[in-house]
Amino acid sequence: MSGAIFPPATDRPTFSANRWKQPQKIALEEAITTSVFNSTNTLPPTEAGAELPYVNADYVADVKNRLSNVALRVQAMDQAGIALTVISLTMPGIEGIFDPATAVETAKKVNDETHQLYCTGKYADRFRAFGCVAMQDPKAAAAEAERCVKELGFVGILINGYSQVGDAETVQYLDEPQCEPFWAKLEELDVPLYLHPRIPTPGQMRIYRGYEFLAGSPWGFGVETATHSIRLMVSGLFDRHPKLKVILGHCGEGLPFSLARIDHRMRHFQPHHYKCKLRMQQYWDQNFWITTAGVTSDASFSDTLRSCGEDRLMWSVDYPYEDYDETGTWFESLEMSENTRAKIGWENARRVLKLN
Repeated sequence: MSGAIFPPATDRPTFSANRWKQPQKIALEEAITTSVFNSTNTLPPTEAGAELPYVNADYVADVKNRLSNVALRVQAMDQAGIALTVISLTMPGIEGIFDPATAVETAKKVNDETHQLYCTGKYADRFRAFGCVAMQDPKAAAAEAERCVKELGFVGILINGYSQVGDAETVQYLDEPQCEPFWAKLEELDVPLYLHPRIPTPGQMRIYRGYEFLAGSPWGFGVETATHSIRLMVSGLFDRHPKLKVILGHCGEGLPFSLARIDHRMRHFQPHHYKCKLRMQQYWDQNFWITTAGVTSDASFSDTLRSCGEDRLMWSVDYPYEDYDETGTWFESLEMSENTRAKIGWENARRVLKLN
């Protein structure tokens, strides 16, 4: 008996063993850069502000090419059977621009260029976009979010973690009071925020000393973003704005494995230390959606699916840092019902992002 599970594929589409490789899937944590500024590092550049210096030179060259090469991206989408990609500015992005006025101006320019390159012209039917905003000035961020949605037709906002205001160590997290105008506007617009990771600030790098490469995508990204998400929960943000939608990538940045422990322990803590009214799991169930971006682990996928359910999980890739075809092939090989595959592969994204 041979080890083959399926018979060889043929040229007849109804007999193809890989029948899911067709243009249906939607990917929504997919990075770009623009000609406006180098969004792969802070402005001004900082030594620990980017991940690419730690990785192989050939990988860096390929990623940098693909971050701005629209035709190559479409070719890769076609190969992997991806109908639509929702693009966003790569980290650290606008959040790493120290001067608030420059950040506000740059965000507008980036959004305009993104709209022109991806949302109009030859490939307009293959792309949607998350806008970027300058949280260094939350009122300006609220105004730009409204412009992104109402004028440019963007499907939401993506923020790369904390914002640096004035210098590398003066940072602002999204739960802080000055960010309230932005959150009120986002709830009014009824679009999601994609909270994307970034490397911890230089002052928080002591635990990575000697192993600085771990501070990025191998480990630090998830820790940073999970902690940021918990801050949002315990701050009472979702009590004030119960209709907010937050999307997390990488199978929830480890939170599906941690929420029960957090709730279990917080029941013993003095309530004046936090402002939230509900358990963390309740906010998770009501206000968070998750993507598989950057993950090709069957076990991680299974645990995340159990944690958030098939209506709140969305397939994604994290291109060009990850590969469309590799990640798509993994997803298509997972054992699940065809109804569940369709929900996670594209239907949930269409619903949450209100895609046509």
